[in-house]
Amino acid sequence: MEYLKSEKPDGCIFCRESIRDKELVLCEGKSCYVIMNKYPYNSGHLLIVPYKHINTLEALSMEEKMEMMELLDQSVRCLREMMHPEGFNIGINIGKAGGAGVDDHLHLHIVPRWTGDTNFASVVGEVRVIPEDVKETRNTLLLFFDKK
Repeated sequence: MEYLKSEKPDGCIFCRESIRDKELVLCEGKSCYVIMNKYPYNSGHLLIVPYKHINTLEALSMEEKMEMMELLDQSVRCLREMMHPEGFNIGINIGKAGGAGVDDHLHLHIVPRWTGDTNFASVVGEVRVIPEDVKETRNTLLLFFDKK
């Protein structure tokens, strides 16, 4: 909600030239990168973002789609090794009607999940408690990404 309600800076927050928090980047590929979500749904929430400023899957080349899936695989492996989640939510929200908070630059969400990690208080109160600072999680995860 903090992001959705905040004043948006000029430029795309996901484009290479204007990534606001470069220290949240975990891994850079040829056409996509992995970054910590600054406003996570859960601890370890990652995003895979193509460098190309697009808003549809069909605008990606097959090579870009393949790299996105390879980074997804690497990200899930790293999260499993570091955080031991019991499951994952993985998805792409396309367009405002599809739930995209940033609808002009395609990005893939990877959210580690644990039984009982959400309850009525977070739904009704619109509050989530993230037990670790995003940058601390990033620094730990970086050790796992560097091994791959």
